[in-house]
Order: sequence, then C-alpha cells, then structure tokens
Amino acid sequence: MHTEDTHHPWINTAITAELLRGALDVEHTERGVLPHRLPAWARAQNTDGQLAMAESQPSGVRLAFRTRATAVELDTLPTKRSYVGAPPRPEGVYDLLVDGRPAGATTVSNGNVLTIDMTEGTAELKAGEPGTARFTGLPDGMKDVEIWLPHNETTELLALRTDAPVEPARDPGRRVWLHHGSSISHGSDAASPTTIWPALAASLGGVELINLGLAGSALLDPFTARTLRDTPADLISVKLGINVVNADLMRLRAFGPAVHGFLDTIREGHPDTPLLVVSPILCPVHEDTPGPSAPDFSEFAEGRIRFKAMGDPAERAGGKLTLNVIRDELARIVKQRSADDPHLHYLDGRDLYGSADTAELPLPDDLHPDATTHHRIGERFAAKAFATGGPFADGTA
Repeated sequence: MHTEDTHHPWINTAITAELLRGALDVEHTERGVLPHRLPAWARAQNTDGQLAMAESQPSGVRLAFRTRATAVELDTLPTKRSYVGAPPRPEGVYDLLVDGRPAGATTVSNGNVLTIDMTEGTAELKAGEPGTARFTGLPDGMKDVEIWLPHNETTELLALRTDAPVEPARDPGRRVWLHHGSSISHGSDAASPTTIWPALAASLGGVELINLGLAGSALLDPFTARTLRDTPADLISVKLGINVVNADLMRLRAFGPAVHGFLDTIREGHPDTPLLVVSPILCPVHEDTPGPSAPDFSEFAEGRIRFKAMGDPAERAGGKLTLNVIRDELARIVKQRSADDPHLHYLDGRDLYGSADTAELPLPDDLHPDATTHHRIGERFAAKAFATGGPFADGTA
C-alpha cells in the first residue's frame, strides 16, 4: 500500500462512475468500487460462475480524467487466477495512455488468488492484500489520462491519488462502438488491455469501445441481448458461435431461432444502428467436429494447455453444431433479415483469421490467438469495418 511521500502533496479523488469508461455498472464494496460489464439485474439472472468471473474482469474498462499531475497512484485489490499444476500466470497489466498515446504500463502483484483445479472442477479463493499501480514522470501541463485496467483480472478500485487536481475527461465526441463476443473478444492471451483486438480496432477506427467480450459466455443469453439493447451506442457488433460449440449448448434447431431472438432484442433498442454479425475465426479443431471442448492436460506440467473437440463429426446429421454449420446459418440469417434491415451486416470471421494465418500463427492452445494474432485481427477488423465502404465507416450511421 501507499506510504506518504513528502515530495508529493497527494490529492485523493473519489472513484465514481463519472471517471470510468467501458463499465456498465459500478458496485460499491466495503473498500471501494468494483466495475462490472453486466448490470446488476442481468447478473441476478445468471447462475454460471464462468460468466460471473468474466463480466467482473474489466476488459475495455478504463479510468479517464484530465489533470496536470505528473504522478498518479491507483490502489486496487485484484483477483488473480492460479491453476493447479501449471506455472504462474502473467500479472495483469495496467496500461497508461496520455492524450491517447501509450505512456507506460505496470502491474499490481498483491491481491486475492483464485486457485482453480481443472482436473477436479473446483476453485478456492484466498483473500489477499491490496497493491498500488504507480505512474510517475508524466508530462507537465493539462492532459487527458486513461488507465486501462487488466482485461483478465477482476479489479476492485480503492483509491486514486495524484499530485494535481483531477477532473472528469471531456466527452471525446467519438462514436461509441458496443461489441459482444467470446474469450477472444474478451482478450484471452493478449499482452495487455490496450492490445486486445477490440481495443486495437477501436483505436484504429477512432471510436470509443464498450467491450462485452465475455470469456466462455457468448451464449445468446437473453439478458445479454437486453443489455446490448439498453446500452447507448452508435455501432454494434456481435461475434457469435464458438462458445455455443465449446459448451455443446444447443442444436441447430435451437440456434437459428436464438440468433433471431438475440438480434430482435438488440433491434428493439437500436432499430437503425449499424449492426455487424461476425462469425467465428478459423479454429481447426471445431471446423467440422462438434463440441464440447475439453482441456488436454498432456503438456500441462510444461505450462501448456491445449483444447480438443470431444464430439463426433457424424453427429452433425443430428443437428450438432460445428463452426462451418454456424457460419452457414449466420450468413443465411443475416441475408434473410437484411432484406428488411439495411443496417444489418455480416462478416465471416475467417476474413480476420483464416487458413493462411493458422499456418503462420497457429492458435497456441488450439482455441485462443496469441498477442501477435490479436494485433492482426484488430487491424483486419478495422480495415473491414471502419474503412470507407465498411459497415462502420463514418457517415453510414
């Protein structure tokens, strides 16, 4: 924790929703505030621990303020994950932007630890102490400061200290892009919160990101659709399919109507907003083999975990879903609906990461892209969606 530094006349600023971007709810805790990416009413309808963990991890959430401060300290209580039998995971990263440009990064080593035993299917939480993310040597003068929170660590915010007064950031005047997807959109295996592919694409597209990428949890849940419906946005994208296969959640008979219902609900709140449906990126193990996905522990001791498809390709005849089946169905649904909805668009996920990419940049665990691939996907999404002629190009809204 912070000890008094006589060189800085520290100013404490209460952390409020006004200082946060990318969070849809702010829970007040005994010590501070906890950003959430699903509202309380939606969380109340969920009983799945995976989704509860994912929505509390602040992917895309950042503190945003204006200040002349040259030193900033943020006390936090992170919840880190540890996997039995595996090497330690990298520390969650806090990225600093000054006037929109990268200006530093740090970590907080303290915190709670959630120990997960994947072979037993158990998890145990051990309470820990808070720590401090510290940034010094910032340029003098009034500036816009953003601190992007770790995309993969639940982060309770306890205190914000600066050596000059803080005021809320000005409205940037940029369009708001609301995105929903799976762990890849959440940022799995990206290097830092500003280098997850949606954050990179948002930066390239000049838009403000609200990221509802929810690891393991892009499952067409009605409460997620209603959250998208009720969240103000200028642009919306939904990346659907891989988690439905991972979880072996539904058959083709249920999938099509569920997608229609999901899109219907979004359209209730955003009837004319550009809405982009994105199908899964290439994932060789599930292209033609149904789920569920299961961890392969054969290289676990070396720190590598892989995923394998447990279904049988022959089960497609009975309606089991594969990525190729899902892409065909999503393309069909969007084509059907776009006859009456000119603002609805489709993007094949293989245009973001396809067969040539798997040869050059294979998915390390057969499911998730690495940090380099996040850059590639982000750049390609920006080129497909935000460039002239794309569904999110300026002037199309």
